Amino acid sequence: MRSIWNGNISFGLVSIPIKIYPATEDHSISFRQIHTRDGGRIRYRKVCELEDSPVESSEIGRAYEDADGALVPITDDDLAALPLPTTHTLEIEAFISAAEIDPLQMGDAYYLGTTGAAGAKPYTLLREALKRSEKVAIAKYAHRGRERLGMLRVVGDTIALHRLLWPDEVREPAGVAPKEKVTVKPAELDLADTLMETLGEVDLNDLRDEYHEALEELVAAKVSGATPIAEPGERPAGAQVVDLMAALKESVRSAKEARGEEGGEAGEGAEGEAGEEEEGAEATVHELRGRKKAPAKKAASAKKAPAGEKKTAAKRSETKAAKAAKSAEEPAGKAAGKKQTGTKKAAAKKTTAKKQTGKRGTRTAS
Repeated sequence: MRSIWNGNISFGLVSIPIKIYPATEDHSISFRQIHTRDGGRIRYRKVCELEDSPVESSEIGRAYEDADGALVPITDDDLAALPLPTTHTLEIEAFISAAEIDPLQMGDAYYLGTTGAAGAKPYTLLREALKRSEKVAIAKYAHRGRERLGMLRVVGDTIALHRLLWPDEVREPAGVAPKEKVTVKPAELDLADTLMETLGEVDLNDLRDEYHEALEELVAAKVSGATPIAEPGERPAGAQVVDLMAALKESVRSAKEARGEEGGEAGEGAEGEAGEEEEGAEATVHELRGRKKAPAKKAASAKKAPAGEKKTAAKRSETKAAKAAKSAEEPAGKAAGKKQTGTKKAAAKKTTAKKQTGKRGTRTAS
């Protein structure tokens, strides 16, 4: 592996001689530009404007163009003479938690190797210190004509360098987010959580660049003189107004089927909650079918009541009827009793009157 930078890591008063190696590689298939009419190769040549002739790479330097368009030559010696400690040194500034690094700042990755046995001990010391602290090192270094920011972390038994953008090189996302006011319902979030759990995790090593594979097959077919027949892929549909809840449910069902699980009615309860929240408003949420079946469930539960409970209920009904009849008979009995008492009293009065009349007649005769 060819190194792209030689220098030292400055770790306080400890100096570690290192070389920087690219940690990644590009497997993309590169194409050449051709003239479509005759298939001729299109080439770019570096031409001097004054001489109007091609120039070799060894004759090419650099210059700064000022506001007036004038070119100010800048030589390698000029750059080497800059009063920067990072010209050939990777200067460690601090040690922080990796969580403090914004992923937007992450750039190219490199491996750091040592240049000889003398650097083995301090290299290992820094590596083990990073491991034990569970932190990363922030460093500055000069590369390709500018000072850069980097992050050092441990990868296996190697120290890796990630180039970082300076904070002011990361743009603010102003005006990018949707401006429309949208309310996300708790039920929709529940279904989204279910979908995330269903999709689960993935081993990145299992992912393949399918486009690259298809491109290789196309090139191989062209080289062999065959006419490749490729099935056109599905074109993504344009923006449509869709039922978000239905789309989430279908996504959960499809994800479960893809994993060999039963699709079922995913998120049925969540959809019911959304049905309540969306009532009376413009909505794209379907009503919960289970909510319509609720009365039927109650009826079914009543039909399935135990026989003992039915007998008890019937007995209670008979007792109530008997009490009602008894309470109805009581007033009638009282009324009959009063009538009989009145009749007896009247008869007794008549008898007393007759007796008194007889006594009066006896007295008159004497």
